[in-house]
Amino acid sequence: MTAVWIILGALLLDALLGEPRRWHPLVGFGWLAARLEARLNRTEGSTHLRGIAGLLLLVAPFVLITAFLEQLTPLVGLVLLYLAIGGRSLMEHARQIVTALKAQDLPLSRQRVGWIVSRESHAMQPADVARATVESVLENGSDAIFAALFWFLIAGAPGVVGYRLVNTLDAMWGYRNTRFQNFGWAAARLDDLLNWIPARLTALSYAAVGSFQQALRCWSRQAKQWDSPNAGSVMAAGAGALKIELGGAATYHGKIHQRPTLGCGEAPDTEAIERAITLVRNSLLLWVAVILVGGWLLA
Repeated sequence: MTAVWIILGALLLDALLGEPRRWHPLVGFGWLAARLEARLNRTEGSTHLRGIAGLLLLVAPFVLITAFLEQLTPLVGLVLLYLAIGGRSLMEHARQIVTALKAQDLPLSRQRVGWIVSRESHAMQPADVARATVESVLENGSDAIFAALFWFLIAGAPGVVGYRLVNTLDAMWGYRNTRFQNFGWAAARLDDLLNWIPARLTALSYAAVGSFQQALRCWSRQAKQWDSPNAGSVMAAGAGALKIELGGAATYHGKIHQRPTLGCGEAPDTEAIERAITLVRNSLLLWVAVILVGGWLLA
């Protein structure tokens, strides 16, 4: 039951405090990763081996240190899991976008959605902002909440630290361009592997607390059309659960990409963003209930 109490404590800390406003460890890790990448990835077409070396040099020491510290006190797991979960921060960003859209402040809504998505937002219309926000809530709900909980349950504090660091490296290095095509390959593939089971558990959770049959139908028919093997499942199931339509055109690095359609129904609006937040929150309550029952049965 120790792991159960740590999870409940970490979720409570996230709900009360949110992410640290200053000195978040992942910010420092990102700085370190950028410095190492600048040294290792100096030439175009850098090899996969350099990317693997960078991944190991950055992740392995922190996982080993965490494994040692966890033996000293369970508080280490509590603090690290809290720092790995970004639920409140994600919801706050999404609600700020809703506020800007309702005030019909398009420049502000574009700016705020740009904080949580990697696509270009300067030319987005209100419907584009709403769609991007819903997609981010659904996908980051999987990455920032459910996958972190999954890997803590599987491998304790070292598991959640390893997962979160790999996920951060994928966000920094996992681009399919000349600079990162080879160097970022290892981080991107390992992130896909670590998210494979959590993403599908998240998709099932979205279905369970939303429109179940619609979510399963969209998931089974549409997920495989998406570039990411994990984001496709999460967003297709989430869009189906909400009975909305996601995907479509998006601009990355100055180029318009026509993405497959996910879900079915109307285009998202501010109300759809709020329903997406509720879907993630209810899915989290479902996870907490399952974790509590599982901990009680195994006690």
